[in-house]
Amino acid sequence: MPRIIAGMMMRRLVMAAVIAAAGVALGAQSEERTCFQVGEPYSPKFQVAADVAIVYGIDAGVADRIRSWKEKGYRVHVMTGVAWGNYADYVKGQFDGKEHYDEAQTESNGNKIGHGHEVWYMSPGKDYGSYLCVGVKRAIDAGAEAIHLEEPEYWVRAGWSENFKREWKEYYGEDWVAPDSSPEAQWRASKLKYMLYRRALGQVFEFVHNYSKQIGREVRCYVPTHSLINYASWGIVSPESSLIDVGCDGYIAQVWTGTARTPNFYDGVKKERTFETAFLEYGAMQNLVRASGRRVWYLNDPIEDNPNHSWEDYRRNWESTLVASLLCPEVWRYEVMPWPNRVFLGRHQAQDGDNKERVGIPAEYATELQTVIRAMEDLKQEDVKWEAAGTPGVGVLVSDTMMFQRFGPRASDGDLSSFYGLAMPLVKAGVPVEPVQMESIVHSASTEKAGDFLGRYRVLLLTYEGQKPPSAEVNEGIARWVKAGGSLVVVDDDSDAYNGIREWWNTGGMKYAGPREHLFEAMGIPKDFVGVQKVGSGWVIRENESPARLAHDRDGAAKVLNWCRSAAKEVGLAWKQAGALVLRRGPYVVAGGVGGTVRLTGKYVDLFAEGQPVEVDPVIDGHGRRLLVDLARVGDKPCIVAAAGKVTQQKLEGRQLTATIEGIEGTQGALRVLLPSKPTSVTVDGKSVEPKWDNGVAGVTFESQPNGCDVEVKW
Repeated sequence: MPRIIAGMMMRRLVMAAVIAAAGVALGAQSEERTCFQVGEPYSPKFQVAADVAIVYGIDAGVADRIRSWKEKGYRVHVMTGVAWGNYADYVKGQFDGKEHYDEAQTESNGNKIGHGHEVWYMSPGKDYGSYLCVGVKRAIDAGAEAIHLEEPEYWVRAGWSENFKREWKEYYGEDWVAPDSSPEAQWRASKLKYMLYRRALGQVFEFVHNYSKQIGREVRCYVPTHSLINYASWGIVSPESSLIDVGCDGYIAQVWTGTARTPNFYDGVKKERTFETAFLEYGAMQNLVRASGRRVWYLNDPIEDNPNHSWEDYRRNWESTLVASLLCPEVWRYEVMPWPNRVFLGRHQAQDGDNKERVGIPAEYATELQTVIRAMEDLKQEDVKWEAAGTPGVGVLVSDTMMFQRFGPRASDGDLSSFYGLAMPLVKAGVPVEPVQMESIVHSASTEKAGDFLGRYRVLLLTYEGQKPPSAEVNEGIARWVKAGGSLVVVDDDSDAYNGIREWWNTGGMKYAGPREHLFEAMGIPKDFVGVQKVGSGWVIRENESPARLAHDRDGAAKVLNWCRSAAKEVGLAWKQAGALVLRRGPYVVAGGVGGTVRLTGKYVDLFAEGQPVEVDPVIDGHGRRLLVDLARVGDKPCIVAAAGKVTQQKLEGRQLTATIEGIEGTQGALRVLLPSKPTSVTVDGKSVEPKWDNGVAGVTFESQPNGCDVEVKW
């Protein structure tokens, strides 16, 4: 039976004893499972049913915003931009008496890269971290339980500011050179950009942790960040995996329609593949923290930053990203949306291609959102298994260095085809493939038994086209994994110009033409080997091909799948493909079609369909996105199986169920109740209503109230 979601804080305190006395499990009320990001004070027009309100901004008004949400029973975190924000007082010299205009990220033509009027992306000097600490302290003093520094982003097309030139000299001990002058210059510029934001975040995290000890209150530090895959695709450098080592307690995986709809190549066709791309982006973020055990939240956004799409488009793509996020079974914390005022009060086209007057959110979409948010609160389930999926234990190795080759001469494919050429065929074949962070191989070896991080994988795909291993230890870790019984598919024709840059594989006594040669030596096979080779208890398959070209070829995906099939066979792993990815999480079934058809058996409530109807033996088609509640798994007693809003004061006595449903003002509330027989009466706030009866489920709709509607169902 889905766990009860608590209501307002005072109501939680008052009702805890009542519910416990009635024998109904409260659930872990202190556990943060869902959150949302908001720049406004509390309003009943967008009071999202989540545990945490993440208040945006560290300006003087943050205390009032924090207070307004705390008073309504929310736990409160604070978020601010780390690369940009309303930081004019710092830039203009009001903070420390020195102007910092030369810390704006600057292109070769002298243009500063902005994020609005007089808001620039920063090239952070050492004083910048000190400035952010002042605002962060203000937020902590006002009651923030956690600090989120979002989007540490340095554009690859930048690197011409005077501050950056000074930092270059200090970091490398050499005079600055234009980042677009050679592959090596671009690589070194990117490494410096990576360090600058790691340093800035480290300064703030260190302050927060020290100040927490001083005031005797734990304050956590998070980084809301796009995925490595998106940053590399968009041409941005960010210190992704390294933040674990500088005091970051976890991440928010900022994956949404705006990132996931970025077109990519598959079988020679470039187009949006929102679901498949989101699945890979979310997977990359989970893999980032797996070795450390840190926390990760998955973001969903019911619309996106681009205001020129229709509600129909937003809803279709939100369902795709949502399903992709729920298909990562280890994650059960979610940022259910940013900017709820933008969602529930915004105005957009009604349908695709409809250029008429813009309208507010459709009533059925607002109800669906609130229903799904309530379900997301309940996804920490023990019964988790794939109902339909291809072979598990398959990964594609990735590194933060993927962001270092995105600009200048001989830059990698702008569509990130070296990654998608290997990963997309597996997703399209229904294989739950995971991007595997190379940096975590070293982190795992230094904190646990060597190789534990890779132990979950049987088949790994690898290319050094478009990325490079950050250290020799990465190659050594991969070699150990192969010798212990792993099967490695290496797809690389060694044509990447970045093989020749000045790096660890050709300095300090190393004399390799590229990092792949070092890897092969570590595995004990000839550097120019092509074919299939047993290595210890494992196997290596080397194909002398460019993965980027595979993405552009009509037969590229078939080649990748054949290599993976062979790699699996070599280690005794049965190879399987599927027409859909279908994951059970307790009573919930999450499904995303990838070209085939999968039929489920039984009766399910469809949370994406208008009215949340009961569907018998549903079919997942090639492009279907479904979130279902399996009625056979919710228990043997009458219970609420779906609700658009917070469910509080739920009580079952004899042949009567009562509950209070708190929803967003101006939206339609909905309740679906599993019953042994048709209701004899249903009332909402004492007024009789006519329920819908559908395959053993009673449906009730009503006008939502922020303070709650009291529903009584008798049968």
